[in-house]
Amino acid sequence: MSEDPKNKKDPDNDGNEGFGRSLFFWLVVVLLLVGFFNMFNQGAPHVSGASTVSYSDLISDAGAGKISDLTIQGDEIYGYYTDGRSFVSFIPQNTDIVERLEKTPVRIDVKPSPVEKPTLLGVLLNWFPMLLLIAVWIFFMRQMHGSSGKAMGFGKSKARLLTERAGRVTFEDVAGVDEAKAELEEIVEFLRDPRKFQRLGGKIPKGALLVGPPGTGKTLIARAVAGEAEVPFFTISGSDFVEMFVGVGASRVRDMFEQGKRNAPCIIFIDEIDAVGRHRGAGLGGGNDEREQTLNQLLVEMDGFEANDGVILLAATNRPDVLDPALLRPGRFDRQVVVPNPDIEGREKILKVHMRKVPLAADVEARIIARGTPGFSGAELANLVNEAALLAARRGKQVVGMSEFEDAKDKVMMGAERRSMVMSEDEKKLTAYHEAGHAVVALNEPASDPIHKATIIPRGRALGLVMRLPEGDRISMSREKLLADLAVAMGGRIAEEMIFGYGKVTTGASSDIKMATDIARRMVTEWGMSDKIGPLNYGDGSQEVFLGYTMGRDSKIISEEKANLIDSEIHNIVTEAYKRAEKTLTEKNKALHGVAKALLEYETLNGEEIKLAADGKKIKRVNTSVSDKKTKSRKKEGSVPSGGGADLGSAEPEPQAG
Repeated sequence: MSEDPKNKKDPDNDGNEGFGRSLFFWLVVVLLLVGFFNMFNQGAPHVSGASTVSYSDLISDAGAGKISDLTIQGDEIYGYYTDGRSFVSFIPQNTDIVERLEKTPVRIDVKPSPVEKPTLLGVLLNWFPMLLLIAVWIFFMRQMHGSSGKAMGFGKSKARLLTERAGRVTFEDVAGVDEAKAELEEIVEFLRDPRKFQRLGGKIPKGALLVGPPGTGKTLIARAVAGEAEVPFFTISGSDFVEMFVGVGASRVRDMFEQGKRNAPCIIFIDEIDAVGRHRGAGLGGGNDEREQTLNQLLVEMDGFEANDGVILLAATNRPDVLDPALLRPGRFDRQVVVPNPDIEGREKILKVHMRKVPLAADVEARIIARGTPGFSGAELANLVNEAALLAARRGKQVVGMSEFEDAKDKVMMGAERRSMVMSEDEKKLTAYHEAGHAVVALNEPASDPIHKATIIPRGRALGLVMRLPEGDRISMSREKLLADLAVAMGGRIAEEMIFGYGKVTTGASSDIKMATDIARRMVTEWGMSDKIGPLNYGDGSQEVFLGYTMGRDSKIISEEKANLIDSEIHNIVTEAYKRAEKTLTEKNKALHGVAKALLEYETLNGEEIKLAADGKKIKRVNTSVSDKKTKSRKKEGSVPSGGGADLGSAEPEPQAG
């Protein structure tokens, strides 16, 4: 249903009108205060139209009988002449005016001195410091309480009732996570028709926890539940419970569930629940802090003595390992809905969802893009489509073509090209041989992923890189694959040393060495792939030495001898990979030179072109791309891309533990 533009409220106009009304109100208050002040601050009742006479003339006129009567009030004297004229005069200090006037026939009236009343300016100056303190106090109280302006309102829940009219998300907008969507669709169906499940003895779940890596669409699914459910949907962040005052978090939890009970049946969604649901007792001071009080109150409200029928709690986190076990038991979060990174089918569906609003060329195929983006999350795929649309707009196109999607994919995976940088021919040659070393080793390792692209154009923080993509979605990683990755990582450093000599080795292999060390450490300490260590877990390498022992992140104490053995095994694995890559490049020296020369000529090669160059065959390019035209124009101008960093390594993503 469309909204009538006449009845549509403009938030800016509402703000201006509110400001105008507030300004008018305070203006009226100030005017009333000034009026009351003037009303009660009137001076002495002087005679209207009186003329001022001097003191000496007053005495002489009184002695001559020209004055009929007068009034003395403080240091003023006023009255009337016998002919009806009024006058006013001032009495000097220390004078005997009364004694002198008593000798005259003038009628004398005496009134007390008027009390001196302060001026409006004096009142404002005296009260200004107090008014300033009151204004500052009101300002900070309003900041703490938010826009509600209620006194002591910081104990109230910050949960917002989500009522989306424009931009409403439904389950049709969620793709690639069919199992998670089915779990939540069942909850929505239960809220719509609870008798369908209750007649068989089923009970509505108390809560569902959405677990998955960042960017997989946990919050999007929750918004879809809000769009589909015909019940109130409250949303709040886990950090909204955290406050500087003791007891505020627990008070907000109580208020949140009271709101839910008043609106039952309803759904409450807590985003990033790990901000408040971490393990209790993990602190050094006993753990009885504000966060734990908030968690305790949340546990009681979810499954305490008081029933919360009709209140379903949804929560999302990407750190389920840090949550308190009491929060995850059945009866509180009855379901843990896993929202993983999508497979190729899911990526294709997600791409089609995001491509709805983008005008596409006829050559765009979501299946091909999905095949070339393994491991991408839903957020990364949305960013890919957006980058392709922006790239097409910069090129002045009316539709987004496949070339824009390929360039956008390279930008997302490898970083933006830094074509403005310039370096010498020697540096460019060193970069080419470094990347050729990675490529040749990858071609000769059967367990290695196929090469997708190699470039010596600086991208992101790397001066050049070799990108490998798996042929399909990989769930686990074999020892053979890990050792192949280690050998490929060592290929760049070995190529530098073989071609340019030991003294010409650069810092470009820093990222390769770091990646190889991390893989080897995890093989030894986490994946049980060391014969000397065995199938034991010793943490993740974030270790600290304490009293001669090594303590990992998971509080496992490792003796110094065991730590030395772990380091020795890591060194042996990396060294064996180094020797393995060195042997390959020594035997395939001709292929190394062929790939390096092709990179120097074309700057960017795809997987098939790298194979041709390694076999000594000529590369033929029929269609010259935009990047090739830029390359040729730069060669004519005598400039080439360069890099000034230390990253020359592969863009191979870090393998995940299976």
